[in-house]
Amino acid sequence: MNTAISIFDSFVKPPALADLPPRVQQAISRREWSNELLARFIQTMVIIMFCVIYAISPKTSPDGAFSPVPWVLGTYLALSVFGLAWGWLREPSDWSAYVSIFFDFALLYGLMVSFHIQYMQPASFILKAPALLYVFIFIAIRALRFKPRFVLTAGAVAALGWGLVIYYVIEIDPGDNMLTRSYVEYLTSNSILIGAEVDKILSILFVTAILALAVNGSGNLLVTALAEQSAAADLSRFFDNSVAKGIRNSATPLKAGEGEKRRATIMMIDIRGFTTLAQKLDAPTVMQLLSAYHRQVVPVVQSHGGVIDKFMGDGILATFGTEGTSKAPAADALRACEEILADHATWRESEPVFAGMPQVAIGIGLATGMISHGAVGGGERLEMTVIGTAVNLAAKLEKFNKVLKSACICDGPTWIDAQRQGYRGSLSGKEVQCQVDGLKKPVKARVLA
Repeated sequence: MNTAISIFDSFVKPPALADLPPRVQQAISRREWSNELLARFIQTMVIIMFCVIYAISPKTSPDGAFSPVPWVLGTYLALSVFGLAWGWLREPSDWSAYVSIFFDFALLYGLMVSFHIQYMQPASFILKAPALLYVFIFIAIRALRFKPRFVLTAGAVAALGWGLVIYYVIEIDPGDNMLTRSYVEYLTSNSILIGAEVDKILSILFVTAILALAVNGSGNLLVTALAEQSAAADLSRFFDNSVAKGIRNSATPLKAGEGEKRRATIMMIDIRGFTTLAQKLDAPTVMQLLSAYHRQVVPVVQSHGGVIDKFMGDGILATFGTEGTSKAPAADALRACEEILADHATWRESEPVFAGMPQVAIGIGLATGMISHGAVGGGERLEMTVIGTAVNLAAKLEKFNKVLKSACICDGPTWIDAQRQGYRGSLSGKEVQCQVDGLKKPVKARVLA
């Protein structure tokens, strides 16, 4: 029952646009603008079709007689083209949509009346014309704005206009208004059956009501979707692209305590002496320095299938093989290191914030092993993380660069896996035994740079 009420409310209750952030309101406004342009383009195409049909159809009016149809069609086309051009140059206001609706039906019904005059047929000829079907097209066009009031206005104007057409047909010749009560006679002659015309008006009103209800629900869904899309885009900036995509595409909500084990390569990157350097700089410069550093490193890691797990001040923890984006995690990690180290020499030329200070040194540590990957946290605060001995070892190897005066160290399994996975890059270095702080046994590692 509650679900049914919720669905009903989503279709009936209007969205609270004023409560949405300005950027979401702007996104909705831009979408409505593009849809209004589409509506006016369709409208113009319909009028052009009218003109083409009239141009190729045989003419039966006497020579020299006044022909109102070309004038009505010309006026209709000119107004449509003007409205399309105006809508292209500036965002159309609501009042212009109401004016467009009025002219749509005034000219459509005027066109139908002009056909009866030009072809010298009884007024009831208007009621038999299939042009009434275009009324539903013009009502449907208004659904593109996702605002039910435009649909309701179009339907009301259409129904009222058709009522005026019926009145015109009946009253143009009161002495012979051709009214009948026979349905057969109505179908086989120019007679007028009031019940049939009332049915047409009711059809217009029913179609309008159903379409307005659908548009209202679709409009609510559009607002909700754009709001959530904007929120998701903002929140995705706090996650790596592959992690954010995985969360969006997950069949079930993300929960703390869910995870999986897999073999992966962990990369730790750090700026040497960043704490000392940061103490000498003002806060904006520190942030600019970090942003420039991230701009240089993060795209390289991601281009080789790595996933940025988290930023820890000047430290970056990246994983290869946790999200399925890297099929050869160790080899991809070494290729990323190779490119980062090669680009490092050009940072001062490519990032102005580095130009005014000494060359910034970096350290990289790599380790491979079984890790646990998943969500941790509680309540409404969750975080994706990796846990395992490889994570700790990568962090310790990164710090051990200071002891060896090196820039990149990997453990033995990383080098072996990388060779098996096809790495044949420029990083080779030498094998060393490292007595790393915090580890009881020496670690067989390879100094790559």
